[in-house]
This record gives sequence, C-alpha cells and structure tokens, in this order.
Amino acid sequence: MKNILITGGAGYIGSHTAVELVKAGYEPIILDDFSNSNPNVINRLVEILGKEVSYFEGDCNDKEVLEKVYAAHPFEGVIHFAAFKAVGESTQFPLKYYQNNVGSLTVLLDFMQRKGVKNIVFSSSCTVYGQPDQLPVTEETPRKEAESPYGNTKKICEDILVDFVKSKAKVKVVSLRYFNPVGAHPSAKIGELPNGTPNNLVPFVTQTAVGIREKITVFGDDYDTVDGSCIRDFIHVMDLANAHVKALAYLEKQEDCFYDVFNVGTGNGNSVLEIIKTFEKVNNLKLNYTIGPRRPGDVVKIWADTQKINQVLGWYPQYTLEDSLRDSWNWEKSLSGELA
Repeated sequence: MKNILITGGAGYIGSHTAVELVKAGYEPIILDDFSNSNPNVINRLVEILGKEVSYFEGDCNDKEVLEKVYAAHPFEGVIHFAAFKAVGESTQFPLKYYQNNVGSLTVLLDFMQRKGVKNIVFSSSCTVYGQPDQLPVTEETPRKEAESPYGNTKKICEDILVDFVKSKAKVKVVSLRYFNPVGAHPSAKIGELPNGTPNNLVPFVTQTAVGIREKITVFGDDYDTVDGSCIRDFIHVMDLANAHVKALAYLEKQEDCFYDVFNVGTGNGNSVLEIIKTFEKVNNLKLNYTIGPRRPGDVVKIWADTQKINQVLGWYPQYTLEDSLRDSWNWEKSLSGELA
C-alpha cells in the first residue's frame, strides 16, 4: 500500500479524503497541528475504517516535523490541505495567512524535492475566479484579482506550483479548485466542525435547526438570480474526497514535470434560499431565517463547468443536494460533548 501524506488530514475535507484513500488501497499518513480541527476526529476515523490510522501532531511549516513523519512512514505522494481559510480573518491578519498558506507549500515542495517524492494534489479554490464574466466557469476562465488575502494565497500557491514544475523539478502536480463542500460522512461520525461562528452556510443552517443559533440571515434577496439570493455550486464532501483519489491515480500515470488543474463541483448552481428550503423539505422541519442587506464582497453567482474532470479523471458526483443536506443534519444531531 502506498503511503500518502495528508497535511491537515484531521480537518473537514482531509478526514473524508483519508476514508476514500483507504477504500482505494492507499495508506493515509495524517499530519495536523489541530489548530482548526479536533483530535477526536482520529478516533472517529478508526471507527469508520476499522483499523488504526497513522497520524502526527505538528506543523507542515516545520521541516523537522516532516523529517520525523517521513522517517516513520516514507510517503510517495502528498495531498496538501493544511491552510488557514477564514476570509474575514485573512483581511485582519494577512501576514498570518501568507506565512502559513504560502510558507507551508514552499517548505513542503522543498522537502519533496530532497526526498524524491513526486506527486502532490493541492487544495485550491474557486475563489481564484472572483465574480466571473461568464458562467459556468471552466479551468480556462481568467483568474481575477482576489477579494481577500485568503483568496490571494490560493492564487499565489497555484503560481508557485506552476513555476516549480517549469523549473524542471521532478514533480507532478494537480490543483483542485473546490466549489462549496457540504455534507458529511453517511455514518455521521465525521463532518464539518467549525470553530466559533461558522463561515459557511450549511453549518449555520444546521446549527440554527438544532438551536445553537437563533436564526439565519440571508444576505440580500435582490440579486439577479432566480430568487434574488446568491448562487453557489454545492458539492458533497465525499464526492470531493473521491476527486482527490482520482487525481492521485492520474498523477501516477504522468511523466515528471507535470501540472494540471481541475474544477471540482456538481456543474449546478443552487441559491441560498434553495438550500434553506431543500433542507426544510428533506429533514421535515422549519428554519428561522430573515432577509438582511447584501454583504460586501459576495460573489453573486458561480458554478462549475465539470466537463474536464468528467472526461479526464472519469469523476462524476454520486451524491445529490438532498443527500448533502440530510447527511449534514444527521452529523449535527450526532455531535455530543466528545466532539462539540
């Protein structure tokens, strides 16, 4: 079994990807400093997988930590999730975001080059497109000036990876531009676990449904969309996790000095109000929500063109929006003192 390092592997997307890696015959090696994740996620992964999970607590900015991990479990590929991701916080503390998000990638690439590790899947974002001029967005859609330091770190990291490949470094890279991950593992043992006030819509929905939040505020209902609220492409986290496994297998077939990029979405857009109403219907409950003013910096509408990932990687989403919102609610209901 090939060892694959997952930086940030105890986080939301990383933990689900660990499950998919095992299913595909890989051995995930998790590295996480638990600054934005919970150590109990490791125990939940053991329950889901029925086997021990190799993990290390540490920062992938630290070369000594990487040496320790590699000495114990020499890895043949990397999936790099570890990054700070709160858009608002990034505007307040830009240096924190550049040091961590950009710095960790350069440390990791240098380490990979020294050890002869060739394959890396990078966690990028549809934020690189900004508010696109045409929809849906393809991988050729121009990247726009970032709305936040967080978004800019994703653009810069993509550029670093391209330059590294151009330098004839013997590395093979896929950048995956995520749209909006939602849902949870169908077992309800792992899912999204935001610290403090959620930055994403669906955890706000589930926390309102369970009584943690008083209400949801929909930021604007007068946009040029089907119902006036903003539109996003919501993808089940298990489908997103599976895309990483497909990307890794794809890289293994390529020659050195290779770079490619894929959108990972469903190819459909759903509005904020559609999410609320679908959640109510699927889970047979009512949500308390109000309409508020528009929020500065919000992209009005964006969704993915997924033809490239469909054709090249043979990847197609298997879960519906209804599945995503059902799994999110089951996960919220399952949260107890152990993880909350």
